[in-house]
Amino acid sequence: MTQAELYQALKAIGYPIAYGSFTSPVTPPFITYQFAYSNDMMADNINYVAIDNFQVELYTAKKDLAAEQKVQDKLKELGLPYRKFETYLDEEKMFQILYEIQIIGG
Repeated sequence: MTQAELYQALKAIGYPIAYGSFTSPVTPPFITYQFAYSNDMMADNINYVAIDNFQVELYTAKKDLAAEQKVQDKLKELGLPYRKFETYLDEEKMFQILYEIQIIGG
């Protein structure tokens, strides 16, 4: 899977989506995603297999289990295991659900 394919798959969920952040205000729910770090497999002093870690972030105005399930179902459909974190952003008055995923070889 490539980053472009990840974008298209997340876009298919039906929520506004942007890499990093939006340039104009959007109403939740919405999704952002971005590259976090690489954790490549190395052998013989070269990066043998690319392993890119991304963060997919779902923002909602209230706790929205249905929206979370849509994102999780899409990640499962893509065969992307994830780690899930949740926080409430006081200033924005929104929930942030963060999914940490890896794209191998993309």
